[in-house]
Order: sequence, then structure tokens, then C-alpha cells
Amino acid sequence: MKRYLVPFLAALLLGTGVRAAVKVVSPTVEYRSCPVVIGVDSPVFGWRLEGGKKTMQSSYRIVVSSSEANLKAGVYDIWDSGLVASTESVAVPYGGAPLKSRANVWWKVFVTAGRSRAVSAPQSFHVALLDQRDWQAKWIGGECPEDVLTGHVKIPARYLRKVFRLSDVPASAYLYISGLGSCEVSVNGTRLAPGEILAPTVSDYDKTVYYNTYEVAPLLKKGENTLSVVLEGGRFTSMRIGVEKTDAIPDIRHYGLPRMIAQLEITYKDGKPVIIGSGEDWKIAFDGPIRYSSEFDGEFYDARRSPSVWKDAVRVEAPKGVLTAQPNPNIAIQHRLLPKAVFSKDGRAVIDMGENMVGRLRIKAKGNPGDTLVFRYAETLNPDSTLYTANLRKAEVTDYYIIKDANPFTWAPSFTYHGFRYAEISGLSYLPQAKDIEGQCFYDRMTVRGYFRTSNETINKIYANACRGIRGNYRGMPTDCPQRDERMGWLGDRAQGVYGEAYIFDNHLLYSKWVRDIEEAQLASGSLPDVAPLFWNIRSDNMTWPAAFVTASDMIYNQYGDIRAIRDHYPAMKRWLVYMKERYGRNGLITKDTYGDWCMPPESPELIHSKDPSRITPGPVLSTAFYYRLCKLMEKYAVLVSDASDERYFAVEAGAAAEAFNREYLNEDGSYANNTVTANLLPLWFGMVPAGREKAVFKHIVDKTNDEFGGHVSVGVVGIMQLMRALTEFGRLDMAYKLATLTDYPSWGYMAENGATTIWELWNGNTAAPEMNSGNHVMILGDLLVWYYEYLGGIKALKPGFKEIRLKPYVPAGLDWVTCSYYSVYGQIKSEWKVKDGKFVWTFTIPANTTAKVWLPGDLSPTDYGSGTYTLKTTL
Repeated sequence: MKRYLVPFLAALLLGTGVRAAVKVVSPTVEYRSCPVVIGVDSPVFGWRLEGGKKTMQSSYRIVVSSSEANLKAGVYDIWDSGLVASTESVAVPYGGAPLKSRANVWWKVFVTAGRSRAVSAPQSFHVALLDQRDWQAKWIGGECPEDVLTGHVKIPARYLRKVFRLSDVPASAYLYISGLGSCEVSVNGTRLAPGEILAPTVSDYDKTVYYNTYEVAPLLKKGENTLSVVLEGGRFTSMRIGVEKTDAIPDIRHYGLPRMIAQLEITYKDGKPVIIGSGEDWKIAFDGPIRYSSEFDGEFYDARRSPSVWKDAVRVEAPKGVLTAQPNPNIAIQHRLLPKAVFSKDGRAVIDMGENMVGRLRIKAKGNPGDTLVFRYAETLNPDSTLYTANLRKAEVTDYYIIKDANPFTWAPSFTYHGFRYAEISGLSYLPQAKDIEGQCFYDRMTVRGYFRTSNETINKIYANACRGIRGNYRGMPTDCPQRDERMGWLGDRAQGVYGEAYIFDNHLLYSKWVRDIEEAQLASGSLPDVAPLFWNIRSDNMTWPAAFVTASDMIYNQYGDIRAIRDHYPAMKRWLVYMKERYGRNGLITKDTYGDWCMPPESPELIHSKDPSRITPGPVLSTAFYYRLCKLMEKYAVLVSDASDERYFAVEAGAAAEAFNREYLNEDGSYANNTVTANLLPLWFGMVPAGREKAVFKHIVDKTNDEFGGHVSVGVVGIMQLMRALTEFGRLDMAYKLATLTDYPSWGYMAENGATTIWELWNGNTAAPEMNSGNHVMILGDLLVWYYEYLGGIKALKPGFKEIRLKPYVPAGLDWVTCSYYSVYGQIKSEWKVKDGKFVWTFTIPANTTAKVWLPGDLSPTDYGSGTYTLKTTL
């Protein structure tokens, strides 16, 4: 079985003591039976306390040994932290000598909390290959005459195998493997991690190549063994080569044909090691059933075929990127759906999954030998119940299956996925039953951390739609959409959305990996791309899109208490901001912007973008305001990395930007620029407005929204990032609640009212031009999810990782109750309130080893609380 390559240690710890059990956060709880695998020489440790009221850790001691026996015997031969007087229990750094490749390490933690003492159960982890010199295996592959490497790229899967003999049953065995672009691995016919898809995780293969680690000793036997790999091109082999660059979409970067490196390291009971590495002694075949598989175009599977013509594998050139232990989990099947309906249309079976999902269909069926089943997918139907595919652009989105014989079969594609609610199957002589069709939804393996529900069903529908949309766009990177010929890691979509997503999903490892992708795409000049990993080489040099580099690092620190993203990427963030100022700075302003307030509601329902200058916020307003905001974040980061010079630098830069911004754009009546809501909103929320003029600026936001837009949204991707919080903080909770519950255009509720089960790309996604009608985008969620949790639920971090919590629910008129919880790195935080007959009743839970500042509605100052569960009441 496999363990993720995580950059921190995480496992389940059971402790003792007076209601002060010790637990360690475990994002890989499904794999308890085998060791955690790490890919760094200096990990960080974490654990969680559980206890009664006001439980607070006072000290800890971490001990680390080279074996379980040593750990039990008290021989801490790797590291002993000693007794440390501290309340810290999250991201505690290892302080011993750097760990070595292949090390098996055991550890536990002793904790004191008040009068209680607890010790965890022993935990273990395995250190992967940390040095390029650890690799004895070679990259192998081979060319196939059937490879189509122009236009819509289609190449047969590569089937590789190695037969080897073992003199005894191994004591331990680890397989380190990278199959580019994607691979499936089997040992003696048993698929490793069978629920995982499209492994390893994506990257810019010229910079980094990730490998997975599998612990495979239980699958090996004395005598003959077989290691088998199915290999497809994935993102390594471009899905498009040499096609015309239409719709402003460039070619996808092409790194080469599929290739693989694998190193199986076996240790016998007597300690003797054996290494079996990929090389020319492996066999390769091209005549297997997968004739091609593409994320854009689908998979062609001929069940009549099996690999039979085996040739010697060819040693191929290694990718330019550095082989690196994968730091984030693989994509995996995490939800399964049965169809809502199956009906016949023109001799074809049409399947309605009941919701817009991302994944694949698994079907049980039968037919005539040689018949071809054709599977097509779409997010919506035409009025005549045929598939609507205009919004898929040039993506073929079609799977093919050729039937082998008359026996029943079960099949699902291996190396593709689709974003769809509806599917059409042709080639069957009968209408399949719903019980024989399964929708398999997959995304990066991670736990759900948040729960949110209210008395308002529109809010609940929007929240559910957001959850589906977010998880459907986690693909080893946060993508923009899952259905058309794009599916890229656009930075602008996550500049604010990253904060809200973290309340629902434990996306710590995904975003920690993604900010590394962003830095790897940075030029020496400091320029950052619009997309990461850099599968499209798009560099528009604007402030709003690449801002995600800085804000995602901020989210990781605030949400998870992990400073490493800030520390590791701080120089690159600074280099980018200096580059932008030096290249585009004019008299204190940053003049360059590319996308504007993207996808704001246009004046006509058939338009994608507004053509009315009065609705379009000037580009330098956006770029300068974002420059100010990012400089303020960098000022904070400079303190965290102990750089006093930079702290002063960014403080001066922020001040100069605000001064220039107000000089250029602040009008006498208190409005900014051309008085769009976004133009007024950014300086107000970012803190750029001169003292005493905030109310005047806010009045323009209110008046513009109510008088010209009927109380509806008038902002795009940039403005929506701060709209809900600003309305609430400046005293118009009623307006924010109205926006959250509207069901007419433009609103989030309008999408749900019109059948959406995810979030549209456009506010007018059902009426605008079809080429940009993605039904599964999350970019215009803005700060809505943050508003749900931090304002309606009232849960917000005051210190990183929720070490100190703000509990301050806002209670809008018309909302009767909210149930909200978030499982932080310290434990579960709950906030449940209800209003009846003017009485407000609130129950909240504060986890052990944290404190909270608590506001009842109407309170002017907070009350301090320790851990525990409390119920408060007041009259509204």
C-alpha cells in the first residue's frame, strides 16, 4: 500500500491522562496500516490535544528513534527535543541531524497540560530518496509508429513489465516510481492504490518531476514476481501540438513521449539489500487495449486487445526536472453517484447524474463482439434532450469501448476525466439500468474540514454548489474548469478564493505544492505567469492574477499555522513586486493591468464582457490597489522572516502607493475614479482611504449598488473578492445578506434557481456566448465562503492556525439559524446559533490548547474564553 509523501508528520496518536488525550492530525488516516512517507530531511511535527474546559498545553517533549524497539526502550538515538515549555503543537520543527534517505524512523510525544500528562502511541515514517545519487534506475520508454503528435495528440498507452526472482520473502520493500505523464502500477497482478487516478501529480517537468512511494513487501513472494506499469502521456505529452491558436489559447507545452523510472528496493530478513531498477532489461508493448487517452478528448479502449508483442524497453533522455518526492496526495475517487435518470433519445441512452460532477462513468454492460460503445459528455442538454457541447470548444470529450465478446463486462477509463452532468451512450442494443452505471467523482485526496448550513435554502444550495465546484477543480493544481480544452491553474481564480476553500477542504498540501509551481514558473527578471504549472506560457504582467502567489502563502500560514510557504518563497515574492514596480511604476502608480474586473455583469445578457466604459474599472486602479495590499502583506512577511530592512521598504512602498492612488483617483465627492463599485471597494477594504473619508466612499458603494443595479452585484472577479466582508464590516449586513439570498440575475442564487449544481463562469452563464459558458468555475465566488464562515458562522483565526479564535457571529434579519463547524489543526471549532421570538441562543466549542475572544451580538468588546463547549443567550 501507499503513503503520501507529506512534508510534515501526521498520524493518529492515542494518549492517556485526565480527559487530556493526545492526538496527531492525520490527513492520511486511510493508510494507517503502513508508514507515512516523507520527502524532506527535516520534517515538522504536529499533534492535537483533547480535553475538558480550559485545557492548555504547558510543555512537550518529542523523542525520535531509529527503531520501534529503541523507542520503547527509551533509546532516542535520532533526536530528543528535551522538555520544552511551550503551548505549540502545530508545525513544530525537527531539531536533530538531517535525516537520511531510506531511513525508517519512530517517534512519539510527551505532553503536559495542567496537571495531566499524556504520551502518544509510537508512530513511524519512512524517508524517501532525497538525493539524485540515490537513483540507480534509468528512464525508459519507446516510440510507437501509431503515435499521433500533431493536432489532437493521440498515442497508445505503453505497457511495461519486469519479471524478477526473489530468494526469500522480503522483510521490507519500497517502490519509488515516476511514470510521465500518468501511470498505473501493479505488483503480481495487484493494482497499487487502486482508487487513485492520474498519478503522479502534475508539474513543470523542466523544473520538477515528482515520484510516488509505495510500500509493497506484502505483495512480494519467494520466487518469480512481476512488476507491471501502464503508462500514458498525460500532461507530459501535450494534448495539442501545432494547432491553430484560436480563442487566445496557445499550444500546451510538450515535454516528450511517455517515460518512466522505477526503483524497487528490497531488504531481506538478514539485512541484505536488493535493488531492481528500470532499464533496458524491462519489456515494453504498445498493442494493449488503451489505444489513446487524453484529458481533453477522452479514452479509446479496445477490449479485444492485450499486450502481446513485447520488446526491449529503450533507455530515454531524463526529463530536465529534478526527481522529487511528491509532497501532496494523488487524485483519488472520493464520491460515487448513481444516475438520477436514464432515458432513451434517438436510440442512444442519455444519463442524468443529477449534479455536475467531475470524474468518469463506470458501466456494467454486455453487447456483441466487435461493437463499439461511444460515450459523450456535457454539462447541460439542449431543449430536445441532446447534449449541449458548444461550450467544450475543441475538446472531443468522447470515450470509446470496443466489446471483446458476449460476456458481461465492467469498464471505466483510466487516464482521462470529464466535467459533466449528462452522458450519452450509443452502441448498446438496450437501455442500461441506473444500477449498472456509477459516477466516480475524483479530486486530490483530502479531508473535508468544514460544515455549514443555515435556515435559508438558497444559501445552502449555493454552498453545496461551491463545494462541488471546488473539489471538481482540484487536479494536482487548482484549475479553472474541468470540461473544455483548458483546465489550467489560473492564478487569478484563487487570489481570494483560496481563503474560502480552506474552510471546506484540507487543501494545505495542495496549495503548498502550488505556490512552488508558481515560483518555478518565475523568470529571472521576476515576472510571474498567469498559469501554473506553466503548461501555457502566458505572462501578461498584471498585479491581480499573480497576487495568488502572495495570498495563497498567507492562507497557508493563517489557516494551518505553517510558515514554510512564506519563508521559502519570500525572496521570489519580493523579486516579483520589485520587478512590477521597476517596469510598470509611474509616479507611485502601477500602470499595467490585463484582465480588468474580469466577468462583471455586462449591460446585455448575451455579452461576455461589458462594453460600457462607466461599468469598467480602470486598470491602474486595480493594479495599484493590489500593489498596496501585497506590499502590506510583504511588510508582515518581512517581520516573520526577520528582515527589518524589507519591513521598512514595503511599509514605504505601501504608503507611497496609497498617496499616489488618492492623488490620482480620489474625487471631491468621495468616490474613486469612475465611481464603479470595485473602484471604491478596493481602497476602502484595503485601508487606503484617508482617515475620515471612509463613510463617504462607502456611501458611493451603497448608492451605486442600490440605485443603479437594483441591489445586485455589479462587480467581477476582482471586486467580488472583498464585497461581502466590506458591506458587513461597514454596517450593511442587510445588503450582504440580500446579495447572498437573491435568486434573480445577477446572483449566485440565480445560478441555483436555473438548475446549476456548481458555480458558473459568468453571472449570465445561461445567456452569454457559448464559448465561455463553463458551468463549473469558482472564480466569482469571491469572498462569499469566507463570509459564510467568518461572519454568519462567526469563526475566524486571530492567530495562525486558529491558536486564538474570533467567535463573532453576525445575525441578519430573516435568518433563523446557522450551524457551522471547522476542523482546525488544533481541533474542531463549532458555532451553532438560532433566533426565536427575539431570543438569541448560541452554542460554541473551542478546541483544547486554544483560546477565543467571544462577541455576542451587540457586544462592543469581547470576552476571553478557554477551550470547552459553552451556551450563551441574549435578547436581540
